[in-house]
Amino acid sequence: MNSTGDTGGVHTDPAAGADLADAAEHEASTVAPDGSKVGYRAGRTLPVRVELVRQLRRRRTQLVLGFLVLLPFILVVAFELGQASPNRRAGGFVDLATASGVNFVILTLFVSGSFLLPMIVALFFGDTIASEASWSSLKYLLAAPVPRHRLLRQKAVASGLLAVFALVLLPAVALGVGVLWYGAGEAVSPTGEAASFGSGVYGLALAVCYISVHLFWVAGLALFLSVSTDAPLGAVGGAVLASILSQILDQITALENLRDYLPSHYALAWVDLLSSDVDWSQMAKGVFSALAYGAFFTLLAARRFARKDITS
Repeated sequence: MNSTGDTGGVHTDPAAGADLADAAEHEASTVAPDGSKVGYRAGRTLPVRVELVRQLRRRRTQLVLGFLVLLPFILVVAFELGQASPNRRAGGFVDLATASGVNFVILTLFVSGSFLLPMIVALFFGDTIASEASWSSLKYLLAAPVPRHRLLRQKAVASGLLAVFALVLLPAVALGVGVLWYGAGEAVSPTGEAASFGSGVYGLALAVCYISVHLFWVAGLALFLSVSTDAPLGAVGGAVLASILSQILDQITALENLRDYLPSHYALAWVDLLSSDVDWSQMAKGVFSALAYGAFFTLLAARRFARKDITS
């Protein structure tokens, strides 16, 4: 009996046909209804841990964190060289810096809050997407494939963790250095009020939390600029310049109540925590302002990145 059939002069092999059918069935079984391969999970792409390790290995991250550790020692040397009678208990933030370890931390946050801390936040967030574009690796990340919204979210989360770590690292090192040099005495405010060491540390913890939330507007703006340009320096510099401009405008008293709408207007609201009778109203306004500006810029960044034509 012949194993082949004759249909219209075309000879077919049933075994070959069965193999082709099996191959087609296998191929269909590996493709999900949405067109992706079976086993592919978008939620498993680009874990935050991987991005954090990658960022921590970068030289700019190591230099920034190293400088934050070094800064309190630089301030101590400056005070030791420039002040003959330490532990003054009257005057402003600078005069009271050597009164106790807590006061030294307050001075550190005060002098770094206007430029250094916004710059660090802008550096971590402004360098997220723009650096990948400048290295021509962004299109390969998206081809991995990592969904755009997840790529932006994971990088923003990693940047946020690094920024918060930096904001905690500086006062933590300053507290250790301050206690070592100036002791664990009372925290003295410019108004003459004194608080115990424990109360002072608690107030500092709240101040760091407030500063972290307040700088959310800088993070959102830097993230938006990062997805809008392929130049990391432009994204970081743009966010820093916006912060400086806002602070300059805030000094112009002729603007009167219009200054309340500037994102940096409530930057020093945490100083109220030094008082025995804390006024929470200014900090509440500062938190609302930062969240509003930060959410606005973050949504703009997500919208821009979702529609951007990636060519690098």
